[in-house]
Amino acid sequence: MGLGSVAEWPMKGGKMRFFGLKSCDTCRQALAALRRAGHEPVVTDVRGDGITASDIARIVDTFGPEAVNRASATWRALSDDERNLPVAELLARHPTVMKRPVIEAEGVWTIGWDSASRLRWNC
Repeated sequence: MGLGSVAEWPMKGGKMRFFGLKSCDTCRQALAALRRAGHEPVVTDVRGDGITASDIARIVDTFGPEAVNRASATWRALSDDERNLPVAELLARHPTVMKRPVIEAEGVWTIGWDSASRLRWNC
């Protein structure tokens, strides 16, 4: 996924959505950095709030199997049958298996909190 030009990046003040877990250290760090950078994301706690079917579909369309965090405790606890489910069905049944955070603003999506994501959101 290329970063594109700065002119293509979502601007501060636009609607930003943040999908994560309130108990996840990486999500808390990402959210704090986004707020320091002037963003005010609408936060969805995937455990408490769930993820809509349309958001799951968009996440899967955008990231494919990368949307699944295979290093998570949730993933390790799944049966082989569950691990072999289609990604969308897996995320619907077990939203905490999603790699986090997923951030969307103005049609731009990122997953995880790596240097590319921080750069994308000017953090």
